Parts: sequence; C-alpha cells; structure tokens
Amino acid sequence: MSEGASGMDLFAALKTAKSLEPGQRSLIPCGFCLEMPQGMEAQIRPRSGLAIKHGLTCLNSPGTIDSDYRGEIQVILINLGQENFIIEPGMRIAQMVFHQVEQVKLQLISELTASDRNQGGFGSTGH
Repeated sequence: MSEGASGMDLFAALKTAKSLEPGQRSLIPCGFCLEMPQGMEAQIRPRSGLAIKHGLTCLNSPGTIDSDYRGEIQVILINLGQENFIIEPGMRIAQMVFHQVEQVKLQLISELTASDRNQGGFGSTGH
C-alpha cells in the first residue's frame, strides 16, 4: 500500500464474511493464480497490524509458493487472539514477497569440517 513496501497485499476473496474463533484456523482464498519464472518463490507473511491488534497471523509462516504451483493463492490464517475475528470480503489479510531461490545439490559425506560453533544451537552463541 506504500511505495517502499516490499510485500504485496493479499485480499480475502470471500463472498460473505467469515468468523474465526480464538484458536481456529481457516484457509482463505485470494482469488487469483500466478506464474513465476523457475528460480523464484513467493513467500506469504502475516500483516503486522492484524497480528498486534487482533492476534491474527499466518500458519506455516512464511508460507512458500513454488514456481511450478499453478493453483489459487490461499492463506492459512489462525486467530491467536482472545476474541472472535471477522474476515470481511476484500479485507487485506496477508502479504506476499518474492525471492530468488538458489537450487542446491546435496552431497553425502562422512565427516564435516569443524567450526567455532560446531553442534551448538538454540542460544549457544549467547544472543
């Protein structure tokens, strides 16, 4: 909605309003399909205003749309808030950001090279 926005708004392509109770999730259609060049992906992300004001967010976030997917774009919304949330037809429900994807070929090896971190994870760097 702004010139500097990196995400494109996604709108609910609903014929009638839909209520999401606390803890409920639903697949919301956006009313369009797209085709991307190979090596691209679209990521579906929550809208920060809906998240902070109502506890509404996207499951599987960021959701990935692969370049070979040709179906309708849909968003998995969940109400993590404490009150029912009404999704109105045409409401901005999420955002979509495009990224280039590097295709990687994995190789099986018997040993990894050492690093300062090695197997330390989940807070092991002190941050």
